[in-house]
Amino acid sequence: MGTVVALSGQVGGAKLADGLRRLRGKDLAVIVNTGDDHEVFGLAFSPDIDTMLYTLGGIASTGAGWEPSGETYALHDMLHRLGSEHRVRVGDRSYALPLLRTEALRQECSLSQVTLGFCKTLGIEARVLPMSNDPVRTVVVTEDGHVSYHEYLTELECAPVVKGFLYAGADVARIPEEVLEALYAPDLEAIVLCPANPYHTIQPILAVQGMRELLRGCGAPVVAVSPIVGDRALKGAAGKMMQELGHEVSARRAALEYYRLIDGCVIDSVDEAAAEGIRACGIDVAVAPTIMRSDDDRAALAQVVLDLAQSVRARKEAERSS
Repeated sequence: MGTVVALSGQVGGAKLADGLRRLRGKDLAVIVNTGDDHEVFGLAFSPDIDTMLYTLGGIASTGAGWEPSGETYALHDMLHRLGSEHRVRVGDRSYALPLLRTEALRQECSLSQVTLGFCKTLGIEARVLPMSNDPVRTVVVTEDGHVSYHEYLTELECAPVVKGFLYAGADVARIPEEVLEALYAPDLEAIVLCPANPYHTIQPILAVQGMRELLRGCGAPVVAVSPIVGDRALKGAAGKMMQELGHEVSARRAALEYYRLIDGCVIDSVDEAAAEGIRACGIDVAVAPTIMRSDDDRAALAQVVLDLAQSVRARKEAERSS
């Protein structure tokens, strides 16, 4: 067993990261998307980081993993009573992390330092790391123009037809030292791309200057888990985006989003027929239940991912020695 690095975001990605945490504990580092970060009332919101912290800290709401359990909305209701036009319903407890984050950033702490501090206070052994301490913002190119992902999701409710994506700032964003330390770990066992929207969750991480090359150069098996199950996305707009970009909505297409980066892909049991088509692209495949309804499901899927990584490593070593 060694160090595992996961690229993640959203609720599904956080669930798999939690499964990996159960198997690897302090030997897990999670690189989290910050392309969706935004400000509300001057506060620095990092939705994917906060979702990850709630999940790994064991305080996420069962029905809404992007917020802590027991959430209330007294502040939101009062803001609207006083005339606020902010549409997103942010709960009272959900303001705590942005408040503390904003204050720490003003004191010139890096986002990595702030996030690792939250890990400590929440009792999270694993390292939760932003993809960069520099600002990167996902821009959705639609038929009606360019909008931030936050606006696309909250104001436009994912309605406009998507024509493409831009990752503003990614070409000059630096990889944090903490991420480099994890990826250069001498015992690096696997790199895992968690099940999340490829376009606004995983690709922004890969777009950070030098990230894709670094992942391939580490030498560890890179394994993705498909966010598409039975020709649809479990949650979110991944399926809609795939279709509007002119792609089939399938597990095979999800794997091809990471072509020439991943060595293996885990697809759901209902998509077993797609396995051979993915293997034909030079990608090893494992077929298993990927819907995580319980803690046991998370750990079981995490084990499938690590087993596939081990299989990939063994195959490559055999090829080199033959």
